This record gives sequence, C-alpha cells and structure tokens, in this order.
Amino acid sequence: MKFHIQQESDIPASTQLYNQICFAIAARHYPPGHRLPSTRQLAMQTGLHRNTISKVYRQLETDGVVEAIAGSGIYVRDQQKQRELKEANAQRKKGITDLDQEVRNSVDELLNAGCTLQQTRELFVQEIDWRLRCGARVLISTPREDLGASMLIAEELGPNLNVPIEVVPMEELEAVLETSNIGTVVTSRYFLQPLEELAKRHSVRAIAVDLSDFEKELNLLKELRAGSCVGIVSISPGILRAAEVILHSMRGNELLLMTANPDVGSRLLALLRASNYVLCDSPSLPIVEHTLRQNRSQLIRMPQIHCAEKYLSDSTLERLQKEIGLLK
Repeated sequence: MKFHIQQESDIPASTQLYNQICFAIAARHYPPGHRLPSTRQLAMQTGLHRNTISKVYRQLETDGVVEAIAGSGIYVRDQQKQRELKEANAQRKKGITDLDQEVRNSVDELLNAGCTLQQTRELFVQEIDWRLRCGARVLISTPREDLGASMLIAEELGPNLNVPIEVVPMEELEAVLETSNIGTVVTSRYFLQPLEELAKRHSVRAIAVDLSDFEKELNLLKELRAGSCVGIVSISPGILRAAEVILHSMRGNELLLMTANPDVGSRLLALLRASNYVLCDSPSLPIVEHTLRQNRSQLIRMPQIHCAEKYLSDSTLERLQKEIGLLK
C-alpha cells in the first residue's frame, strides 16, 4: 500500500495521511491484526517527518482504529473480539441437539427420493468439496466507480467470515478469476446479474448481499424539523446518490441536503460547517470526528453525528456463512 502526500494541497499533510490510512484499513489492505509500517518506513515513502507520522499514529490510536504494542509496533485493532466470536458460535450450536440424527435424517430423505447409498455419498462429497472450494476466499466486487460499496461490505464481513477477503473492481474480476477460480464472489444485489454470468464462465459462485433497511436513519430524517441542513458522508458514491433520491421522496424540499466523500477534505469541511445533522458510515466516522476536532474553531456550532451501525441486513451474514459452508 503506497501513500501519496500532495504538498500543494490545502489539506494538512497529517490529515491526508490519517485519511489514507483509514481508507486502507476500510478497504482491507490492512486487515485486523496487521502491523502498520514503521514511522521510518512511512517517512521514506511520504517525505513527512517521523514526528508528524507519530502524531498521526497517536490520533489513530485515540480514535480506536489501531493499537500500539510496546516493543512490537502499531497494529490494526480487531473490532470483533475472539470472545464474542466464541459466544456467537456457542449460541448457534445450541440449536442442534443431535448432529448424528441430523445426518441420518438427511441420508434417509435422499434414499426415500430414490437415490442409492453410493449416489447419496457422492452428493454429500460433491457438496462438501464445493463449499470448501467456495469458502477458500471471498472476492467482493462492485464497479470501480463505486468501490466504496465493496469496502463497506468488506468492513462487516471481514471480522465474521474468518477467510481471506479481497476487494476487486468488477472491471478486473475476470483477470483475477483466470488466475485462480477458487472462492466466492460477493456483490450488492444491484450488480448481481453481470457478475453471475462472469462467475458461471469461471465455475465459481456469485452471491448477492442485502442492504440494511436503515430504519433508525430514516426515522431520524422523518423527525427533523423543516429547514434543517443534513449532511451525509460515505465512502460509497452509490449510497450518496441513493440518499439524495430517498430524502427528496420523503421530505421534498423541506430539508437541505449535502453529501461528501470523506476523502475530499474541502467538501467534507464545508458540509460539517453547514449541517445541523451528519449521517455517516462506520469507515467515515473517524475521519468526520478528526475533521471536527481539527477545525472546531471554524465551526459556528457542532453538528449532531449519527453513524449507521450496519450496512448489511441482519440475515445476510448468516446466509452467506451458510452458503459457503462457514456457519458453525
């Protein structure tokens, strides 16, 4: 992962580096537990002073994005603790009281349907092999223009699937599958049809994830008084376009809407200055909060910040785990 600092930009170099590291983590270039480059390595790559890089790392640690381990380095914080994973797995296992009986019932159903024991065995082996192959890795793919949507999917799937996850633009997916056709392609339902055709050509599975209904966020927008200015910040341009359509259909011209990608510092600052309420996705939240702290003196009032807890629906994760054989 290469970081580039634009010296001629009005955005402070430290803010540029902070934002780029946050994006690298959201895009899974730096997954949980990954060791970040040393201050010396980043200084050589970016031309920044090591004290500036140390300051950025301290801010990332304060924001809960990374953690420093004495004598070892700076690591991406794992938001999903192992204890929580074990509790979730234990909860799932409670629903299965007798695994042997479940297997016997499945075999009986196939025999009753006319299969021989040999055919039944082959069907089980084929399905298990297929799921092992599909569960080897997950390729999350959306068009390059909305790669932020892939990053949001990766943000939620990564801590729960425990398999390698790659974000691949749709335009590059065929080349990746030609190299290795092991894995499952995951995308938003809006892009499923072209990816299904591509996946079929390479004998892999394509699965669509469903988005959250954003009930909390929609209720918040419904209750805002007329004349309020609402800012929406997301790493996904598709989310920003959809938000404009949805908000207009709900409130017409009663609310003033501003949107911004967190990587565009000048637009984000303008949004924070004007907005009464700011809605953002989780990868954008550290950047929004950092920008507010850095520019507090320029703000007439501090906007109320609401971070959408989920991008995906509650049922999507469990269904995906089951589809690729990872549900325990």
